[in-house]
Amino acid sequence: MRSVGHYGIIPNVKKVSRKLKYRRILLKLSGEVLGNRETGECIDPKNLAFMAERVKKIHKLGVEVGIVLGGGNIFRGLTGAGKGVNRVTGDSMGMLATIINGLAMMNALESIGVPTRVMTAVDLPSFAEPFIQRKALRHFEKGRVLIFAGGTGNPFFSTDSAAALRASEIGADALLKATKVDGVYTADPHKDPKAKKYGSLRYETALEKRLKVMDSAAFALCMDNGIPIVVFDFFDGDALERVVKGESVGTLVSANG
Repeated sequence: MRSVGHYGIIPNVKKVSRKLKYRRILLKLSGEVLGNRETGECIDPKNLAFMAERVKKIHKLGVEVGIVLGGGNIFRGLTGAGKGVNRVTGDSMGMLATIINGLAMMNALESIGVPTRVMTAVDLPSFAEPFIQRKALRHFEKGRVLIFAGGTGNPFFSTDSAAALRASEIGADALLKATKVDGVYTADPHKDPKAKKYGSLRYETALEKRLKVMDSAAFALCMDNGIPIVVFDFFDGDALERVVKGESVGTLVSANG
C-alpha cells in the first residue's frame, strides 16, 4: 500500500489491479499523433478517440493518469523561429496550442465517461484550472485523469521538459513517452534499415549517445528524481496496458538500464 502522504488515495476507482507495476504515470503524447497529414486536420477525431480509449482502459485498472500533450500539430515554437517569429512569441503560441489539444483530449475522455480536468501552467481561468500540486493530488484522490497543458509556462522549454517536471511534482512512478516507433533505436529506423532497438538504457548512455528520446533538461529531471522513462509505440493497441503492468514493451530508460 502506497503512502497516502506521497500519492494520495483512490476512493472513486472500484478496484486497483494487483498486476500493476506503475500505479501513477505521466503519459507524454506528441501533438502530431492528434493530427492527420492526409486530410490536413490538426485534430483528427478518430485519432483523438483512439487515444482516449487507450487512456480509459488503464484508468479502469486503477492507474492514476497525468497527460502532457505537445502542440506540434498546431504550432511549434522552433519551427516558427526559423520562419521569422520571435522565439519567445513562438513558444508562447506553442503553449497555447498545447492548451487547445488539452481541451480536445478532455472532451474526448469525458464523452466516454472518464472524469478529467485540464490544469495549465499559464493563467486562463475561463478555460482551465491553474496547476497547483496539492490540488492535482486531490484530483487523483477523486479518480480523475489530469491533463497538464501550457508547457512549463516559460519559453525555451519543450513539452518533454514539462512532462518531466509534472512527473516529478506528482510523484509519478514512471514517465511513459508514446511515439510512432516501438522504442529507442541506434538510428532512425525509418531511414536506416540497420538501426537496432535498445531493450533498456541507462540515463547516462542515452545522453552520451545523444539518442533522440527526450531533451537533456527532461532527462536531467527524470534522472535526478529517479523516474524511469518508457518509450513505446502508442498505436500498438494494447501497448499502454502492457507497460503499466510491467511487461517488456518498448525501451526502458532508468538508472540501472
